[in-house]
Amino acid sequence: MNHAALDQISAHQQPTTLPSLSIADLLELLDFGNSSNPVYPVATLCLGNFSRNMNTLWIVLILLATTRLFGALAVWVKLPVLVGELVAGVALGLIIGWTGDTLPVNGVAHDEHFIALTDLGIFFLMLLGGVEMRPRELLDSRGQSLVIAISAMLLPLLSGFAFAWAWLPESELRFAQSLFVGTALAITAVPATIKVLMDMGLLKTPVGQMIVSAAVFDDILSLILLSVLTAILLTGSPPSLAGIGLLLAKVLFFFAVTFGVGRYLMPKLAQQVAGWAVEEIEFSFLLVVGTLFAIFAEACGLHFILGAFAAGLFFGRQTINEAAYDDVRRKVSAITTGFLAPLFFASIGLHLDLTVITQVPIFLLTLITIAFLGKLLGAAIPAMMMKMPANEAWAIGAAMSSRGAVEMVIAGIALKAGLFANNEAASPIVAHLFSSIVLVSIITTIVAP
Repeated sequence: MNHAALDQISAHQQPTTLPSLSIADLLELLDFGNSSNPVYPVATLCLGNFSRNMNTLWIVLILLATTRLFGALAVWVKLPVLVGELVAGVALGLIIGWTGDTLPVNGVAHDEHFIALTDLGIFFLMLLGGVEMRPRELLDSRGQSLVIAISAMLLPLLSGFAFAWAWLPESELRFAQSLFVGTALAITAVPATIKVLMDMGLLKTPVGQMIVSAAVFDDILSLILLSVLTAILLTGSPPSLAGIGLLLAKVLFFFAVTFGVGRYLMPKLAQQVAGWAVEEIEFSFLLVVGTLFAIFAEACGLHFILGAFAAGLFFGRQTINEAAYDDVRRKVSAITTGFLAPLFFASIGLHLDLTVITQVPIFLLTLITIAFLGKLLGAAIPAMMMKMPANEAWAIGAAMSSRGAVEMVIAGIALKAGLFANNEAASPIVAHLFSSIVLVSIITTIVAP
C-alpha cells in the first residue's frame, strides 16, 4: 500500500474515546454472550482469568514499590527498616481503601485469593519470628528473663483488660474484647526488638541478651494467651474452669509434642534431607515442618500461628549447619518482608479508620499510655529488684515496649473472627477498637527504638 493510500485512510480516522467495558459487555460485543455459542465458556474463562491476573500483578507492583520506598525513608530518618515496612503496608492499605474505585484493586479486601495470601503472610511472619530467635544463646539468663517476662506481660495484660472492661459497653463479647486488648498490650515484638538491638550494636551485649531472652518468654506466654482468646472467640463466651483446664492441657500437649519433635527428631531428619541432591531442599524442609506443626496446632484447637512459630524456633544453627541456617533465614526473611508481610499489612490498613483519633481520643491516648507504662514498669521494676543497674533496667523496659507486626497479627485474627462486629453502631469505642490497637502497634514500634 502506497503513502497516498495511507494518508487517505488516516484522514478518515478520528480519535475516539472507547467506553469502559466489563467482561460481560465485551462478551456480548464479540457475540460470545450467547451461552449457546461454543466459544462462550472458553472466552469467559480466559477473560475472567485475565482480569484477576491483572489485578494480582497491580497489587504486587504497588506493594513492592511502596514498601521499598518507605523502607528507604525509614533508614533516612534513622529508624529501623521494619518501621518503614510497617508504615508502608498500613499507608498502602489506606490508599487502596480510599481510592479503590479508581485503582485496579477494587474489592481486593474481600477477594478470596488476597485473603489466602494474607493468611500466608501471617504464617511467614510467625515462622520468621521463630527462626530469628536463638534459644540456645539465652539459657544463661533464663531465670531472670522469665521473671521479667512474666511481670512485663502481666502488668499490661491486667491493666489493659481492666481499662477495656471499664470502657466497653455490656455485651456478650465484652469479656473477649477486653481480653483481646489485654493480650494485644502484653505482646512484645521479638523480631522488631532484635532488629533494633542489631542496629544499635547491642544484640550481643549482656543487656541485649537479657532483653531478647525476656521478649522470647514474653511472646511464648502471649501466644498461650492467644490460644485462650481463640477459644473464647469460637464459643463467644468465657470458658468454664473445666474448659480452661482442657485448653491448658491442649497447650501443654502441643508444646510437649513440638518440643520432642523439634529438639530430637527434626535435626536428624534435617541432616538426612540435606544430603539429598535437591535444590533448596533445606528451605522446603522448614516449610513442610512449619505446615505440619500448624495443622497440628489447629487439630489441638489452637491457632495455626503457634505451629509456624514453633517450627521456626526449633530450626536453629545446629539443625543442619550454620551456613544452611543463614541461607534459609535469608530466604524466609526475603519472602516475608519483601512480599507476603506487606500484603498482610495492607489488609490491616484496609480496615484502619483514622477517625479514631477524633472520635475516641481519650480512649486512644490512655491505651497508648498503658501500653508504654505497662511494659516499661513491668520490666524495669523486677530488673532493678534483681540488682540490675537502673539504666539497664529502664533500657529493657523501653526495648520491650515495641509491638510491631505481632500485635497486628493478633488484631487481624480477632478481626476475621468477628470480634468487633458486635454493637458497633451503639458504641464508638467498639467501632474503633481495632483501629486503636493498630495505632498502638505502629506508635510503639516507632517510638520504642
